[in-house]
Amino acid sequence: MKKMKLGNTALEVPMIGLGCMRISELEGTEVADYLEHCLEIGINFFDHADIYGEGECERCFAHGIKELGIEREDIIIQSKCGIIPHRYYDLSYEYIIESVDGILERLNTEYLDVLVLHRPDALTEPEEVAKAFDELEEKGKVRYFGVSNHKPTQIELLKKYVRQELILNQMQLSIQSSSMISSGIEANMITEGSIDRNGGVLDYCRMNNITVQAWSPFQGPHGAFIDKNELFPDLNWALGEICAKYEVSKTAIAAAWILRHPAKIQVIAGTMNPYRISEVAKAPEITLTRDEWYRLYQCAGHILP
Repeated sequence: MKKMKLGNTALEVPMIGLGCMRISELEGTEVADYLEHCLEIGINFFDHADIYGEGECERCFAHGIKELGIEREDIIIQSKCGIIPHRYYDLSYEYIIESVDGILERLNTEYLDVLVLHRPDALTEPEEVAKAFDELEEKGKVRYFGVSNHKPTQIELLKKYVRQELILNQMQLSIQSSSMISSGIEANMITEGSIDRNGGVLDYCRMNNITVQAWSPFQGPHGAFIDKNELFPDLNWALGEICAKYEVSKTAIAAAWILRHPAKIQVIAGTMNPYRISEVAKAPEITLTRDEWYRLYQCAGHILP
């Protein structure tokens, strides 16, 4: 598995990470077996959140790692905090500290490689975030910090107070959900795609050496767009032709489309299917041509002015 560095750090991670939101759906030894399979194909980066399975996903993961006897330094663990499901967001000092302590306990680890603020909290007081980050870093509980679903101005506000570098921004991105790309391509057009919903976040992250992590890389506004979705025959036809050329699955090509972007994006795949994750893991070996990349982009319903 090809690797990349997160932000300006020396932390090397695989270009494909595993999102663990559904890991609690596996039963018995399936968790350990699946994690072992991921490690065998070069995926040692695992993305969690305190709300996944109401914490059960982190417990299942920890149990699986313990069964395998994996050394902590051989895996990279990231988790997120800040969402109180169906109620509110909370990035207060008290909640961040409490959340991380719970995460560490459930994961049975002394530290997180990366802590990510899951969603922007409208009531955020950045001084409190800075206080929490300082304490977590000083106590050795968190090594690196990042954000998710944040616009550039929200990141800049945090950076005004936070001493630590924010090394990543996890954003929804796929061939279908690519507004951060289309808003640039359709600049100066009176079109739906020209609407800037992200504040120019992709260019901002590139200019500031913030790694973009793509979540839901195979989902769009209407759900999964590969094979089963009849709304996108042109896209699936193009994916089929291109995957035949490279002798991989459509899933691999969809991930390769993200990786082809020069922003050096890391793909977070949330599948719990061993075959599917194996196919996704082939994506870093594929470099789509410019023609193939733009063909898929247009077949997904985007326009070229």
